[in-house]
Amino acid sequence: MEPIRNRDSDARAAQPRPAGSRAERDLEVQRPEGLYCPPGDFFIDPWRPVERAVITHAHADHARAGHRRYVAAVDCAALMRARLGALSVHGLQWGETLPVNGVRVSLHPAGHVLGSAQVRLEAGGRVWVVSGDYKLEADASCGAAFEPLRCDVFVTESTFGLPVYRWAPQRAVFDEIDHWWQANAEAGRTSVLYCYALGKAQRVLAGVNPDIGPLLCHGAIEPINAVYRAQGIALAPTLHATRTGDPAVMRRALVLAPPSAAGSTWMRRFGTCSDAFASGWMQLRGARRRRAVDRGFVLSDHADWPGLHAAIAATGAARVVVTHGHVDTMVRWLEECGFEAQAFRTEYGDDDPDAAAPAPDREQP
Repeated sequence: MEPIRNRDSDARAAQPRPAGSRAERDLEVQRPEGLYCPPGDFFIDPWRPVERAVITHAHADHARAGHRRYVAAVDCAALMRARLGALSVHGLQWGETLPVNGVRVSLHPAGHVLGSAQVRLEAGGRVWVVSGDYKLEADASCGAAFEPLRCDVFVTESTFGLPVYRWAPQRAVFDEIDHWWQANAEAGRTSVLYCYALGKAQRVLAGVNPDIGPLLCHGAIEPINAVYRAQGIALAPTLHATRTGDPAVMRRALVLAPPSAAGSTWMRRFGTCSDAFASGWMQLRGARRRRAVDRGFVLSDHADWPGLHAAIAATGAARVVVTHGHVDTMVRWLEECGFEAQAFRTEYGDDDPDAAAPAPDREQP
């Protein structure tokens, strides 16, 4: 891929600069609690308890319990309550503006999972966008596709920020899953697909062919499915895996389970089965070997290397801040392309975004 050149940087450099140091002008800085907006006095996806938290999406590494007040997209708020219990959440519609201490805050689709948002901050003639996690390819389970936003400073993830990560069209991946499932069903083997309980499982349910056989879900996934359906997302019909004991059903079924179920006693109920893992990490052979599964399907809810570049270029930002993933690689690449680039050290990006989910999401063997 040709390097993205920052065409707006010269024009921006010629504009008058606001008085004060850059740190005094920044709309987002690092604090021990998380990413902090000084003029607005609030945090975005903080990992320690704070007074006011704006949440980009409901994965456990970004949406944590313990904050006094929350702001999130309406769909995200529903997922947060399902996972974390009763919360004081101010739900925003897409593009709705919330003034907070002179900062205009609005949320815009990130395309990562249902309700995932980019946070747009505007104050003093400056615009920052904190992207959270995002992907550019639209999918039926998200409800809204990624929205490019023009800004002065763009805060981006880089989970898959290496050239090796380039995704095939998702329809091609679903066709691979369908073919594997069909072959197993014809051989009388249960198909077990490990996938994250929030986001990936619902994306699979919206994309596979339900005519092949029954779809069974682990107890960590079914409550999330219910929230998706309540928010108007069309998912294939599912059965709770532990409430289905008919061997004939099991032999033709596709079972969706979180990665934590692999190797557990919960798996014994399925007898002879073929297992697989759906994740962007399956792009690498080493990751497939470590998972010790029969198949790996490359299906990610994050932007790939070209997608990260396209998203950054679409913002027109002269300055880019990288939060998590392959941070050093992304910062070096951005600098080579003429951007002002830096990193924020965060606690995001656990390999399994559902690893820290609270007890109600868990299912005992």
